[in-house]
Amino acid sequence: MIGIFDSGVGGLSVLREIRKLLPEEKYIYYSDNAHCPYGEKSQEYIIDRAREITRFLLSQGAEIIVVACNTATAAAIATLRKEFDVSFIGMEPAVKPGAAITKTGVVGVLATAGTLNADKYHMTREKYSEGVRVVEHIGQGFVELVESGETSGSRAEQVVEASLKPLLDQGADTIVLGCTHYPFLSDTISRIASRLVPERKVTVIDPAPAVARHLADVMRQEGLLPCGDGPGTDLYSSGDGSLLNKLYKKII
Repeated sequence: MIGIFDSGVGGLSVLREIRKLLPEEKYIYYSDNAHCPYGEKSQEYIIDRAREITRFLLSQGAEIIVVACNTATAAAIATLRKEFDVSFIGMEPAVKPGAAITKTGVVGVLATAGTLNADKYHMTREKYSEGVRVVEHIGQGFVELVESGETSGSRAEQVVEASLKPLLDQGADTIVLGCTHYPFLSDTISRIASRLVPERKVTVIDPAPAVARHLADVMRQEGLLPCGDGPGTDLYSSGDGSLLNKLYKKII
């Protein structure tokens, strides 16, 4: 069984891509929406939540765990790998592919404060940003939009534009989504970019497909395929699970 967790429903964007590659597997997904968002929480708080969720997933039979949250990956995955005898797959802002395809030489990164302030992100940026300029902005209110199920409409566009415009104003033609909630706003992001800079083709990069491929590779290496009595997905949440169930049915 493959365990997946996130601060909320955002990790479903990762589950969606994993299921495309591994449709016959069994999954267990945990949404920690009672404690969402993680972006402004302390590292210690996030580590404690990640430990508790990991213990739950293991108790349910998970054999490998995907930390489908950029903030939790940055804050907690090193600790989880030290404390638990199971492989963890984490998230990483896709600066490398962004740098490879930009035409203007400017890569924009949208992420939470927790991700942008983390050493893991700084190392990724330094490693792959040679020859390009990387500009960042916190996606203010993005997680809250997705958790409320409001991914389109005038309010969603206003919230997204406030954080996207500063990146476009600096010349970004590639927008890297550094939070698993943000892909659910991809259409809104693309629509606003087309309106604000119609002369420039703006590409939005979701790292989830690359994470899914990495998970499949690790599972093959560890002899974990097939994993569990699939197919199927068990959904759990620390709070109200109505949006989780609704969004899962919509995207799967």
